[in-house]
Amino acid sequence: MSKSSAKSLPSLSVRIDLGADARIGPGKIQLLENIHTCGSISAAGRAMEMSYKRAWDLVDEINRICRQAAVERQTGGKNGGGAVLTSFGISLVKRYRKIERNAASAARKELQALRSDIGRKKRAG
Repeated sequence: MSKSSAKSLPSLSVRIDLGADARIGPGKIQLLENIHTCGSISAAGRAMEMSYKRAWDLVDEINRICRQAAVERQTGGKNGGGAVLTSFGISLVKRYRKIERNAASAARKELQALRSDIGRKKRAG
């Protein structure tokens, strides 16, 4: 079901606030997943149409706010290195996705009711 479909369910987005200026949300998690898949920060950023600098700044922010590395850069190799998720980074992604699934499941009935309410025509009064 496409998001633009008139019958599509309103969606829920999860952002976890870890402090005043410390947040983990869908964009940062997607970046981590792309790093895991692509093997580099630059390729992960390109997959999301963002610059290497922006991708690196987000990785640096994730590592800083979590007080441990979620991503480690690797040097050398035939392709000049890359980046990998640490065991913490893998755990962070899994935990976030589980929280997201649980929240979506808990909100499903209310989201369906909201879709129904939005879809109703307003009565002339």
